[in-house]
Amino acid sequence: MLTSSFLLTVILLALTSTASPVVTVRDSLIRLPFAKRVYKAGLLSLHARDQVRVHHLKALAKAKSTGQPSTHAATTVVSVNATNSVVDYVLDVGVGTPPTTYSLLVDTGSSNTWVGAGQRFVRTSSSVETKDRVSVTYGSGEFSGTEFTDTVTLASGLVIPSQSIGVATRAEGFQGVDGILGIGPTDLTLDTLRPDSGNTVPTVTDNLFSQGTITEDLVAVSFEPTTSDSITNGELTFGGTDSSKFTGKISFAPVTTTSPANEFWGIDETITYGASGTTILAETAGIVDTGTTLLLIASDAFSLYQKATGAVEDRNTGLLRLTTAQFAKLDSLFFNINGTTFEFTANAQAWPRALNTAIGGNTNSVYLVVGNLGTPSGEGLDFVNGQVWLERFYSVFDTTNRRIGFATTSFTNATTN
Repeated sequence: MLTSSFLLTVILLALTSTASPVVTVRDSLIRLPFAKRVYKAGLLSLHARDQVRVHHLKALAKAKSTGQPSTHAATTVVSVNATNSVVDYVLDVGVGTPPTTYSLLVDTGSSNTWVGAGQRFVRTSSSVETKDRVSVTYGSGEFSGTEFTDTVTLASGLVIPSQSIGVATRAEGFQGVDGILGIGPTDLTLDTLRPDSGNTVPTVTDNLFSQGTITEDLVAVSFEPTTSDSITNGELTFGGTDSSKFTGKISFAPVTTTSPANEFWGIDETITYGASGTTILAETAGIVDTGTTLLLIASDAFSLYQKATGAVEDRNTGLLRLTTAQFAKLDSLFFNINGTTFEFTANAQAWPRALNTAIGGNTNSVYLVVGNLGTPSGEGLDFVNGQVWLERFYSVFDTTNRRIGFATTSFTNATTN
């Protein structure tokens, strides 16, 4: 796992809410504007950070499949703005009555919600301590503490009474944030409580649905490519989809049946390169994950991609590097998901050049966001469509129907980077 000192070097672009956010309502959607901050605490290979996270997710799923403790390893549609980060999505969440605001990472790769990593938990009249201890290990850190039920406020009108939350007495690996808002599959909470190790914990989306606040048990993610430190560009929509955020129709794919990807928001897909259709990754299973920055593919697929692009590995950034002349010849990647093809343009494959120096690169090179997963294909989790992919496609995580939907957006073909 990554230590807290390791994560201190992460480049973090975090959008945090203003002191008095202005809530706008349109088409029954509630939006919260956010401001963005840029943290430049040093150099770090984002690729290495992402690899550690994915290897942990694989170990977590393996432990679960073998029965080991996970620690070893009228439709109401409500939208709230999330933050873009080089590493994670960040959302301000209120806990308690009256609410105290905590800045939480939004994670589709885990499902517990907890606070206390940065700002200490403030106990109020709605805070009820349970008999359970809670602990979760992540690829980027860990926390342990006590389970409470409390009122959680995601936005004006989006309030969840009696939501299970963890209150950390110990947390490592979380700088600049107070905890996590977990929106992964509910089963990921299994074995996170003691002594109730055999029970799952309803996620915030589950409770919004069961309490009748939303009529569909789903959450949608909208994000845009980021090149500056002053843009409002993220939105989470609970209970429905925001048609203003995507173009065309949403195409759905069932959650894969292949282990271990099926423990997460996993799908089957193929990846080809260029108009000739050069196979980079034959149909296989992987996951869609807000907690991973890059687009990671199995090591054999990565070798094929590197050969096709002519890129070289860059020691300073940990990413593949192209000259500007090579970039001018770069072709698109094509993702086929359940019969629908999504084009990942050359520009989408590039790290935002305005942020090259922030990750230790130089201004005259192009760095690619496709990274090596670190393990060969055929292991049941052979790719991760991370944040750089989510910035180009609208994504819907549908718990009720165990499926994930994707649609193009006005930023799918943008030349932002």
